[in-house]
Amino acid sequence: MSGDSIPSTLHALVVMGVAGSGKTTIAKALGDRIGWTFKDGDAFHPASNVEKMRSGYPLTDADRWPWLRAIAAELDRTRDAGEHLVVACSALKRAYRDILIGQRSGVRLIYLKGSRNLILQRLRQRRGHFMPPELLDSQFATLEEPGGDEHAIVADISASVDAIVDDIVRQLQRSSSALAAL
Repeated sequence: MSGDSIPSTLHALVVMGVAGSGKTTIAKALGDRIGWTFKDGDAFHPASNVEKMRSGYPLTDADRWPWLRAIAAELDRTRDAGEHLVVACSALKRAYRDILIGQRSGVRLIYLKGSRNLILQRLRQRRGHFMPPELLDSQFATLEEPGGDEHAIVADISASVDAIVDDIVRQLQRSSSALAAL
């Protein structure tokens, strides 16, 4: 599948979910599949946020606002430059997604959904990441699943990476005509 199969009205995709849901893996694979640039939202965290999480402390909203604004600025920059971007970002609360997407046309939300047990198993197998498995419960406690008015693509993470990406691309193609009617 090529980038031509994605609705031309889109310039960015935000891949969201709790830690361990596969955001980076899926967003990178999706970007490769459709020929769009991938960026990991974690790269936009200030060092103080990374250290806080590495030490086992969940971030507060006050910690997150500058991080989310930095990602939103990157979404605007890529739009203004005529570029296409897939960004992985937890975006757990509606208020966070309102900063990232809000009234931005051309940005679509993709929610990676999976069971706590599957995600915990993945987190325990992950090496070299600053997010410890002990913070997973705080992630699920914070998670506000996207509402219908957010028009999110929902992807079940229990399949293979290729199958998940195939499903996302199919849903993007199917929903393009429905969204155009909104």
